[in-house]
Amino acid sequence: MAVDEGLVAWVTEALEPLGSVTMRKMMGGAILYMEGRAFALVHDGELWIKADAESNATWDAAGHTDRFTVTFKDGSVDQMNYRRAPSDTYDDADALREWAGLGIAAGLRAPKKKPKAKKK
Repeated sequence: MAVDEGLVAWVTEALEPLGSVTMRKMMGGAILYMEGRAFALVHDGELWIKADAESNATWDAAGHTDRFTVTFKDGSVDQMNYRRAPSDTYDDADALREWAGLGIAAGLRAPKKKPKAKKK
């Protein structure tokens, strides 16, 4: 499945006042990064914003309880703490910046991943 380049362009443009958005394709979608920290996913034409223990209450209070799931070939399902972006984030830059701000903050709070050891 192709990444929705139009959606990625919209997010990049709308969040430009906050910093530089980059993308890495994976899992049939893409991970979005702000200044090197993951804050959102784009998959099947939808935006999913990173959440964590600190921001979960805000998402839940607003009624945005859908979490991103991945189904593997063996049928197992993994749920990730990325929340479906509210519908107004697709056409309102201020709303996108508000909700993406939660994802950016969650990304900053997440521990940095250690680089993989090089094979000898």
